[in-house]
Amino acid sequence: MARAGCLRALGLALRVALVVCGAAAHAAPPGFEHLRVGMSVPEAFSFVPLDVGMRVGLFRKYGIDIEASSLAGGAKLQQALAADSIDIWLGSGPEMSAIEKGSPVKAVAAMAGAPRLLALLVRPDTSIKSVTDLKGKKVAVTTANSLTAWLVSELSRQQGWGAGGIEVTPLGATAGQFAALKARQVDGLVADVATLLQAEANGEGNILFRFGDLVKDFHIHVIFATNKLIAQRPDAIRSFLEAWFETIAFMRQDKARTIEIAKDVIHVDPAITARTYDELMPMFSADGKFDPKALAALSRSYVDLKILPTAPDMSKFYTEEFLPR
Repeated sequence: MARAGCLRALGLALRVALVVCGAAAHAAPPGFEHLRVGMSVPEAFSFVPLDVGMRVGLFRKYGIDIEASSLAGGAKLQQALAADSIDIWLGSGPEMSAIEKGSPVKAVAAMAGAPRLLALLVRPDTSIKSVTDLKGKKVAVTTANSLTAWLVSELSRQQGWGAGGIEVTPLGATAGQFAALKARQVDGLVADVATLLQAEANGEGNILFRFGDLVKDFHIHVIFATNKLIAQRPDAIRSFLEAWFETIAFMRQDKARTIEIAKDVIHVDPAITARTYDELMPMFSADGKFDPKALAALSRSYVDLKILPTAPDMSKFYTEEFLPR
């Protein structure tokens, strides 16, 4: 786990250095649209399509020159928006709620559906053998109002225990969660499946539950465009989405090439990268269309997490006008 953590930290440092060094001088080649694309984290498989599309030349095929950066969460995103330093944001469905509070973006494509990315891991020596054993147990999540927290509460509700039947324990980053698990301060933790598959292979725990089996109708990830980009360069959005969905098709057709690129992004063993590919490729949308049932689930999550006081009108948060036809 320490080796994987070091590799992830090195990968993040290299990406940040590239962004810092290149941002000031970056200029698109003649005839290309330059787009500054932000991501929540640099190493999640969810955002591998951006790397794949860049590496195999699909964004350039559509005349798009990408400047990629990692912004480490919603707060950093809002700072970047205020500074007018990004054009496209690869984020989570729950982040659509920020539009209600005035965030100057709109969701332009549904990127991924059910939350297959996330799973729940328990200690290898635990007496917890099934979901029914989780009643009254402590499960570590990132923050109290995060998607990981909502999924644990939803799991408890669906078991008939109410939202608090499993004790949600906010502990921040994954490293802190693993430290708490090892110290027996929590009974389980929620993290991305690649990290948990690697931990399982290292004998550090067992995956008990995959959240893609809990909420079938969902949009765990969406693609946002700034209002400025929508108003001034709508064709750039169309070209970006053409390239994105052609990249998804490429990834489904060429598993070997995708794994070769992905292993350098998510920093786990090649065998774990291959297993992650098998588990997560089905979550990616092929056309970007928004599902009314998924939007309803998102709306409910905003109220459950107390992000918004009442269920919002989700139609205000997205548009399908830029999707490939």
